[in-house]
Amino acid sequence: MSTSKTIVFGLFVATLLVSCNVAANATTQPLFPAILIFGDSTVDTGNNNYHSQTIFKAKHLPYGVDLPGHEANGRYSNGKVISDVIASKLNIKELVPPFLQPNISHQDIVTGVSFASAGAGYDDRSSLSSKAIPVSQQPSMFKNYIARLKGIVGDKKAMEIINNALVVISAGPNDFILNFYDIPTRRLEYPTIHGYQEFILKRLDGFVRELYSLGCRNIVVGGLPPMGCLPIQMTAKMRNILRFCVEQENKDSVLYNQKLVKKLPEIQASLPGSNFLYANVYDPLMDMIQNPSKYGFKETKKGCCGTGYLETTFMCNPLTKTCPNHSDHLFWDSIHPSEAAYNYIGNFVDAQIRGWIKA
Repeated sequence: MSTSKTIVFGLFVATLLVSCNVAANATTQPLFPAILIFGDSTVDTGNNNYHSQTIFKAKHLPYGVDLPGHEANGRYSNGKVISDVIASKLNIKELVPPFLQPNISHQDIVTGVSFASAGAGYDDRSSLSSKAIPVSQQPSMFKNYIARLKGIVGDKKAMEIINNALVVISAGPNDFILNFYDIPTRRLEYPTIHGYQEFILKRLDGFVRELYSLGCRNIVVGGLPPMGCLPIQMTAKMRNILRFCVEQENKDSVLYNQKLVKKLPEIQASLPGSNFLYANVYDPLMDMIQNPSKYGFKETKKGCCGTGYLETTFMCNPLTKTCPNHSDHLFWDSIHPSEAAYNYIGNFVDAQIRGWIKA
């Protein structure tokens, strides 16, 4: 089956299950009728497994080793990723792309759909090497989802679901790492970090406006993590054996986040009925890095997989040794947090979302 047909089939199954959930009496009422996720590997729950062109896949061990069944399913972690945690906290069952689980019962609560793709970014150039689905192309899958949903529950009910859904967007690090820091292809056009940040924010602006035009109203946008503390960035900058964080990259992350915090209310003011929330992931990650014992971590400067300095995606594979205690490590590979870290970050973001709802 071709990639496009597979994705369409998957979205059809997703919408069928969503419609069944709408009719069912759930024991716990979700705070939103659906959760729609866009972005990169931090929220990709398996899309890249069925995207034949990309080299970025996590469908092999040791990815997923701590999931039920101990089987890899496309998540870039030893277990759950942040989209799973947030969905669970909001009483929404978030799944791998539904076409990966054909035997799901119609009685299941299934209202979580992820369109994210590992390796993606707001800048389409981020996907040139990884062949990931750029953030700008993810609405195409979403449009197919909407069409299928309308065919099952009708136009009015479908748009009611979309209008009241929670949209979560998590992207950005790939843009800076792949296009400005490690492979500086964008520096000819944007010699300073300020210029490139403005370019990324403009791309984000256009993206959320497209989602709004498709009916999305409640949109959570994740900021950047402390990129200079990612193990791969410490390695790329040839930090010494003490492996200090790359402070300039952390300062860049802070500056970008400050701009994003200012940008989102401006976008909201221009889009009637919209609600935007900035999700702060920088502070909880930095707190874990600076106060590891508070969270039970013993290692924050390298990943659990292999040496922890470079391994990610195909370099972290069944032949690669892993650390004895996975929950000791803040990072699973050289880029992605461990399930333990995602749980803490997810709890932090969940508190932000709940405060946002009450406000």
